[in-house]
Amino acid sequence: MRRLFNTLFITTQESYLARERETIAIYIGEEKKKFPLHNLDGIICFGNIRLSPYLIGACGEKGITISYLSENGKFLGRFSGKVSGNVLLRRQQYRYADSLQTSAQIAGNMIIGKIFNINSVLKRFLRDHSEKDKKGQIEKTISHLKTSLNHMRKTPGLEIVRGIEGDSAAAYFALFDNLIIQQSEYFTFSGRSRRPPMDKTNALLSFVYTLLYHDMISACESVGLDPAVGFLHRDRPGRNSLSLDLMEEFRPFFADRLVLSLINRQQINQGDFKKYASGAVYMKENSRKTVIEAYQKRKKEIITHPFLKEKMPLGLLFYYQALLLCRFIRGDLDEYPPFLWR
Repeated sequence: MRRLFNTLFITTQESYLARERETIAIYIGEEKKKFPLHNLDGIICFGNIRLSPYLIGACGEKGITISYLSENGKFLGRFSGKVSGNVLLRRQQYRYADSLQTSAQIAGNMIIGKIFNINSVLKRFLRDHSEKDKKGQIEKTISHLKTSLNHMRKTPGLEIVRGIEGDSAAAYFALFDNLIIQQSEYFTFSGRSRRPPMDKTNALLSFVYTLLYHDMISACESVGLDPAVGFLHRDRPGRNSLSLDLMEEFRPFFADRLVLSLINRQQINQGDFKKYASGAVYMKENSRKTVIEAYQKRKKEIITHPFLKEKMPLGLLFYYQALLLCRFIRGDLDEYPPFLWR
C-alpha cells in the first residue's frame, strides 16, 4: 500500500525555510520548527515565503513539489525535480490526447464520474435535510442530471461532452445556494465567479480547488503521467490540463462538500474574509489555516474504492485514479473507470 504523504502549507508571511540534514527548518521570527523531509510530497507557499537554494535542491532530488501561490491563494507557479516515469507511457498519453475520439472516450468517463458524484451529493443532502421548499428543485435537478448521464453513456464527441459538462455544472450551481443551511445571510451564492472571487462562498470554493489542483499535479507526476497534457481540457501554456481533468470527479463530493461543511458547521464565518475596493473577496490568514486543516483531515478519512474494492485514506484516491488512467493508457484496462461516490 502506498503511503499517504503529507503536504506542508506555509502561510505565515516572511517565513524562511532551509535544509538542515534530512529536515526542513522553518524560521518564523525568533521561532524555529523542524519537519522531516522523508514523509513530504509537497510544499505550498502562500505569499512572501523564502526558501534556501539547498532546500530547493533537496526537494528536486526527493521529488517534493514546491508550489507558489499569492497570499490570497492564486496559483503562481511550481518547482519540481527531474521528469519521472516511463517515456513510453507519456508518448502513448500524447497519442491519445491527439486523438479526438480517444480523448472523448476518456473525458466522457471523467464527466460521468463528475455528474454521478453531483447527484450523490444532492441525494445525500435530501436524505439529511428534507426541507420541503428545497426538495422540489433538488429532485428536479437530480432528474435532469440522470438524463445527462444517459446521454454521456452513448459516447458522444468531445464537444458534446464539454456541452453536457457545462450544462450539468450550471444546473448544479443554480441550486448550490440551497445547500447552504447555516449562515445563509452571509454566505450567498448566485453562480461561480473566479479570478477574482466576488463573494465569500466563491472565495472558499476557489481556495479549496487550488489545494485540490496541487494534489492532482502530484498524483499525475507520481505515476509518470504528464500533468500538462489532458483530454477534456486541451493544451494551453502554463496550464496542467490533465490535473484539471482528474479534478472533475472530485470537485462535488470532496471539494464542494468540504466547503459546505465548513459553512454549515460554522467553522468559517463572515469575519474570516476581507473585501477589496475592486469587489474581490479573499480569506484572511487564520481562515486559510482553518480550511487547510480541514482539507488535510478530510484526506485521512477512510473510504472503499468502488473499482478496486480496497479501503484507503481518501487522499490516496487521487493517486489511484491517476494510476487507473495509466493502466488504461498502457492497455491493461478496456476503459478508464471514474471514481463513483455512493
